[in-house]
Amino acid sequence: MIKPLLFGELFFSLRQAGIDVSLQEWMALMRALEKGIVAPDLTEFYYVARAILVKDETDFDTWDQVFGAVFRDGEMPVHIKDELLDWLDHAKDLPELSPEDFAALDRLPIDELRKLFEERLQEQQERHDGGNRWIGTGGTSPFGHSGINPAGVRIGGPGRRRSAIQIAHERRFRDYRDDRVLDTRTLGVALKKLRRLSRGDGPPELDVEASIDQTCRAAGELELVFKPPRKNDSRVLLLMDVGGSMEPFARRVETLFSAASRLDHWKDFKAYEFHNCPYEKVYSSISKKEGVLTRDLVRELPADTSLIMVGDASMAPTELTARYGAIDYWHRNETPGIEWLKMLRNHFKRTVWLNPLNERWWSGWSIWAIQHIYPMYPLTVAGISEAVDCLLGRAEPNYPPKDKAAPSPF
Repeated sequence: MIKPLLFGELFFSLRQAGIDVSLQEWMALMRALEKGIVAPDLTEFYYVARAILVKDETDFDTWDQVFGAVFRDGEMPVHIKDELLDWLDHAKDLPELSPEDFAALDRLPIDELRKLFEERLQEQQERHDGGNRWIGTGGTSPFGHSGINPAGVRIGGPGRRRSAIQIAHERRFRDYRDDRVLDTRTLGVALKKLRRLSRGDGPPELDVEASIDQTCRAAGELELVFKPPRKNDSRVLLLMDVGGSMEPFARRVETLFSAASRLDHWKDFKAYEFHNCPYEKVYSSISKKEGVLTRDLVRELPADTSLIMVGDASMAPTELTARYGAIDYWHRNETPGIEWLKMLRNHFKRTVWLNPLNERWWSGWSIWAIQHIYPMYPLTVAGISEAVDCLLGRAEPNYPPKDKAAPSPF
């Protein structure tokens, strides 16, 4: 049963979080409750209230957080004032730092970093530039934009030095296209090797090669050989990293996506997107936030499905190792990213990772860590051919990387 006092808390919490709920919409919800349209059930109330109060699907994540904070044990989302975002849109230049100065900067644990960030949001009343404490620009503070810090929270704008471990700003990514035509033929030929043909039930079909062989053995007397039809049992799951550092490789990934999705050789083919690391959800459309739960995907697909992961595997170590370490500041991932990668790897026995980065740049800690879970190959025609051979068991997996010491996570 929903406590009446919580309704007022929900209204003001939504407004505080930036969801513009009008009094007219709120009264419409109250009338629906009064007339008994909504059953006394929290789940049904959740969907009816969201349909009435939330006008933009991009606010669904914020709605979930506010609803969880009011009716469950969740935390309220952090709201960034428009005035603060306006300050950060006009960034000041960063003075040059020596390597010694950069090495001396503090690297805060992620929990402490998040706590300090939320404190600064409440305390800050004016613009700051060039400092080391407040949310600002052109400085060494771990919060803001266009500064430098080995492990900070970026707010708004494009990444420049790729050192932020979290981003406290809505990130919109473009979905990969599956209609690329150029250069898909060569990739299609490489992927065709994944076909697994087996004899199944059904009307027998003529085996031309066997019929020719038997006819020759019978001194030219026609011998027709019929066998059960051959069926393709191959299933493929393609998971693709999208946005951020993957933008320079978008065309190459789209070419692979087009080649794989246009092949008619799969018994089943599914493709989803993620950003940096798949967590509890993967997306059929990351721009619309539409997708499926990762656990449901694992339960749905058999273990002999060929899993092909595509991404540069380049991210902050905390994205793999830390609870709440996802790059999106408001993504409260209870389970560290590396556990999701291991869960996928343990379920799907035929897995590879295709990396669009040139192999000479495979030196980061996150790449090293993922190479200890997935056989990793370059996203080239030759690399895909090697990956297919690995999936089919024709070649030994190339992991963990031999003679490669663990790099520093910082």
